Amino acid sequence: MKALRLSDSEWTLMNVLWEHAPCTITQLVALLQGETGWTKHTVITMLSRLGAKGAVWYEEGERAKRFYPTIDRADTQRQETRSFLSRLYGGSLKLMVNTLVGDDRLSEEDLAALDAILKKAEEEQP
Repeated sequence: MKALRLSDSEWTLMNVLWEHAPCTITQLVALLQGETGWTKHTVITMLSRLGAKGAVWYEEGERAKRFYPTIDRADTQRQETRSFLSRLYGGSLKLMVNTLVGDDRLSEEDLAALDAILKKAEEEQP
């Protein structure tokens, strides 16, 4: 699958679609209004861009088009994470975590969660 890069605004709209699909434009405007303040025209523009990228599709409804995501959220998150690691840390997860730890950005809860993730990964190693 070709890597699909989404802008921050596109992520915002896609997150709503992943949670609420199918959605009409009117529904999307209502769902996004509080967070973004986007107008109907902005949502239409965003849907057009996402459609051109192959991230959404629609079907004609009785009264309005209903929009659906065509990409999987987890797959897209994995692709974006790999891209982020590659661009900022040369692909090194260790370097990224070291940066976060060095900046005191990890709480005790974060450290416990990371420890549990690492233990699970060790158990699943062949």
